[in-house]
Amino acid sequence: MSTRSHGLDARLHAYVVEQTVNETDLMRRLRAETARLPQGEMQIAPEQGQFLRWLVELIQARAGIEIGVFTGYSALCVAQGLPPGGRLICCDLSDEWTSIARRYWREAGVADRIDLRLAPALDTLDHLLADPANHGAFDYAFIDADKRNVDAYYERVLRLLRPGGVLTLDNAFKGGRVADATADDADTLALRALNAKAARDPRVSASLVPIGDGLLLARKRTAGGA
Repeated sequence: MSTRSHGLDARLHAYVVEQTVNETDLMRRLRAETARLPQGEMQIAPEQGQFLRWLVELIQARAGIEIGVFTGYSALCVAQGLPPGGRLICCDLSDEWTSIARRYWREAGVADRIDLRLAPALDTLDHLLADPANHGAFDYAFIDADKRNVDAYYERVLRLLRPGGVLTLDNAFKGGRVADATADDADTLALRALNAKAARDPRVSASLVPIGDGLLLARKRTAGGA
């Protein structure tokens, strides 16, 4: 978990946020409210939120999936990058945390782009996969939920993504524990395994970038392998 990117000290992080992150007052208020929660360290870094928005704009995404919403900052960033008529299906279990998210989504004017589903994410993904029309129907996905299920999320999301679609996974560094050979907790093992799997998966081209707590990017290859 990290509210700022690894390798950035407080001075450099302040420069990045103040000079290069285009946050609205509403977005700053959401981050401030989240920071006061006992679980506030689960909030993504503002530069990561801006990167996710840039990414959905780059690939011209119209349909996305987010697994793990918390208080809604990442969904807010992504929804702002979607075109009119775009949709983001958001999966979470907490009505308490997502009630904060819904309040800010409404104020930002993007609530109509977000389809919040309060249920186990695997159930939501399996429900989507039950309809063949959803296979290859999504452009983008962000996985930021329980780490022990990351492989299950990855496999399901790949089936839902179109060729050329992009999967992103947060906390790929697990606070640096993935590089610690003595770290053998279940979450770290799951993330370490998925990082290695994505790097060698012929279905995707992958890159692990040091944004936030490590952001794994995997672009689904086209049928021809490009």
